[in-house]
Amino acid sequence: MKILTIIPARGGSKGIPKKNVRLINNKPLISYSINTAKSSSFDLDVVVSTDDDEIIRISEKYGAVALKRPSELASDNVTLDPVIYHTFKTIEDSKDINYDYVITMQPTSPLLSTRILDEAIEHVIENDLDTLISGVNTPHLSWTIKNGKTIPNYEKRLNRQQLPKHLQETGAFVITKRNYITENSRFGNKLEIFELPSREAIDIDTPQDWWIAEKELTKKMILIRVEGYAAIGLGHIYRGLLLANHFIDHEIRFIISEKSDIGIEKIKKSHFNYDVIKHDNELEKLIQKYDCDILINDMLDTTAEYMELCSDQDVRTINFEDLGEGAKYADAVINDLYEKSNHFENHFWGSDYYCIRDEFLIANPSEFNQEVEEVLILFGGTDPSNLTNKLFECLKYMPKEIHFTFILGLGYKDTQSLLNKVNKSQYNVDIVTDVKLMTEYMSKADIAISSQGRTMLELASMLVPTILLAQNERETTHEFGHLENGFINLGLGHEVEINTIKETLLWLIKSPQIRKQMQNQMKKKNLKKGLKRVIDIILDENL
Repeated sequence: MKILTIIPARGGSKGIPKKNVRLINNKPLISYSINTAKSSSFDLDVVVSTDDDEIIRISEKYGAVALKRPSELASDNVTLDPVIYHTFKTIEDSKDINYDYVITMQPTSPLLSTRILDEAIEHVIENDLDTLISGVNTPHLSWTIKNGKTIPNYEKRLNRQQLPKHLQETGAFVITKRNYITENSRFGNKLEIFELPSREAIDIDTPQDWWIAEKELTKKMILIRVEGYAAIGLGHIYRGLLLANHFIDHEIRFIISEKSDIGIEKIKKSHFNYDVIKHDNELEKLIQKYDCDILINDMLDTTAEYMELCSDQDVRTINFEDLGEGAKYADAVINDLYEKSNHFENHFWGSDYYCIRDEFLIANPSEFNQEVEEVLILFGGTDPSNLTNKLFECLKYMPKEIHFTFILGLGYKDTQSLLNKVNKSQYNVDIVTDVKLMTEYMSKADIAISSQGRTMLELASMLVPTILLAQNERETTHEFGHLENGFINLGLGHEVEINTIKETLLWLIKSPQIRKQMQNQMKKKNLKKGLKRVIDIILDENL
């Protein structure tokens, strides 16, 4: 098959001046159509028909033949048919060959892939079509005007997904048998519409179209490797979901190991795509399968071997909370819970890089009360040290007028046991197991008792004076949890005696001046800009 591809490109665009040569994602717009056609497995002859010298220069640079069209075919009111016919006849005569098909490709469809173009050509040939036009399915309830009346274009109102196909032409391509190319038409009798993926159907006619196309061209494929099980809690899962929700411009997929039972359940409910792996070696195939651009590792310390596996795939790697040997091989490491401990250029330390959830960005913080009315107790998604039970044992020493709220995570194993104890007691207490908005509870709290993970930063953003009990040795190294930032830190929770917790809590309840000072210290920290800083680091390939 001899196939000629013609890309018509005038220089006089008015909606977007110099549109065809303007850079989009660092390349001239017209270069995308040229590259798509030149990459075809059908060995297409690619010609650009233009009236503009700059378009000629750029077209030739990208490997197309450039043909200067006559002035009478360069005015605003000339349709494409005579332009395509002139180019087709000129090239055929100059090469002394007869083409089988002529493809019209608009330079304003930069997202059309070579794969889809080749599928369309195969479809034309296999089905012996006269003409194939690119189109996109846009089913919507629509109306028209007939005899002065507004009438519907549908018989029955249905949800968009249930409506019949409504195929709208795009500028991506028109493929036509040679015999049907005339000065007035490119359409034969046996004609079909070839449906494009919505992404590849974008035509650039307006600045808004340009913005959308540029967003698509700069879209990254981001894999988020996370873990979430009883021993480490769900903090990594929550951060991964937070980042995923803010990467609306990009494609996101989670990778999680099969041991992360509660993490898998949380991601499943989020409706993000995910893969479950048995071993990290499976990651290599997934990176290749999804053509990954960025890999985010949020699963505590990495090994050098693991990071070498990632580096071999030529992807940008961003690690969170990584103090392992593999951290130095990452493109960037974000350790928001630690102060600076080394001088690696790729490390970002401290609470300036804490990713706070959306609800905390818009919530009203806790107001200071002289008298304590509400105490909030929360130890994360799993509470492996069962500090919740230790706090419950303190309630018998507390003033009866104070209300206590215990928030239990998805992975807490003793929920039923605690509920049984509450039912048998006379304590002024509520147990909450399904939290929709954490800020609703924090905003009402006068004091909180929490573990030393990311929850303490959320409490700081809500200005809640907090007593900390670390779940494990690693949490004790989280350096944000000290008095300078508004916390009373009692150390490793399972080592702290109930009497110490009781006395500390009673003292804080009776010390409004201390609680006020703690709240004032929390006010000095602005945690609301960390998420933007982190997103900028993840996407900045120059770091």
